[in-house]
Amino acid sequence: MFITGGTGYIGSRVIPLLTARGHQVTALVREQSKARLPSGCEAAIGNALDGDSYAGRIGAADTFIHLIGVSHPSPAKAAQFVEIDLRSAHEAIRVAAAAGVQHFIYLSVAHPAPVMHAYIEARCAAEQTLRESGLHATILRPWYVLGPGHRWPYLLLPFYAAAKLFPATRQSAERLTPVKLRNVLHTVVRAVEQPARGIRIFETQEMRIAR
Repeated sequence: MFITGGTGYIGSRVIPLLTARGHQVTALVREQSKARLPSGCEAAIGNALDGDSYAGRIGAADTFIHLIGVSHPSPAKAAQFVEIDLRSAHEAIRVAAAAGVQHFIYLSVAHPAPVMHAYIEARCAAEQTLRESGLHATILRPWYVLGPGHRWPYLLLPFYAAAKLFPATRQSAERLTPVKLRNVLHTVVRAVEQPARGIRIFETQEMRIAR
């Protein structure tokens, strides 16, 4: 399989899980970041914003996992969501379709939501491009991910719990409640080992029960 974002928060943790289960992983990386890749995977040097720089390394990969995204998203990074998140997704989808990849896995975001509109718009645009590509795909839509270095969202859990008590806010609270990192990782592994036919979406509430 081929993966982008292999040195990132999710990618650096999911690659060891995949290789431990016998999957062969090739990860896109910049030359200066090669040493940060987890062991057990093959490095493909290239630029996530230029699909042609790595298209030749996709080969016969049956699965393409796209995890590129601006770190620590905030409203101040609206331009980067278009220049990096959306552009890299468009390039990944383009070259994956051209290579005949059988299954594309995309890390998106929960929506709708009352904040981070530019971030959500970029991810929704990428989802639409994925739908139009004809690729079989799995889309993950977490909101906040709880894990090392991402502990502050725990402060929000009581508010989401309270919101679930009321019919008017229950659905939104279920969709936007933070999900633990291990659940996101297990969902990615599940998506790899149980490829979608057409488009399959994992919302936050489905990822929270992943084991």
